[in-house]
Amino acid sequence: MRIVDNADANRYEAYVDDKLAGFAEYIRTKNLIAFVHTEVEEAYEGQGIGGALVRTSLDAARAAGAPVLAVCPFYTAWIARHPEYGELVYTNRSRVRD
Repeated sequence: MRIVDNADANRYEAYVDDKLAGFAEYIRTKNLIAFVHTEVEEAYEGQGIGGALVRTSLDAARAAGAPVLAVCPFYTAWIARHPEYGELVYTNRSRVRD
């Protein structure tokens, strides 16, 4: 498996034998990276593609010092099962109230 950050498409892509097996879409701002959607092709489900996408993208966010916002339910669940990545989760520190 090979995972690449396709910045032009705003997504991490997983390839198996040069075939696109899955991807994780993101929105990058100056303050954080929001992971919004993850998809794995049916033929590759259950083979760890989704987890590899999450781990690779979160490791890259950590290396860049960028907090992450897990909008995608797969990311949220994966981070919950891997607490060593919990410190990457973006926390809103705004004190503005209605």
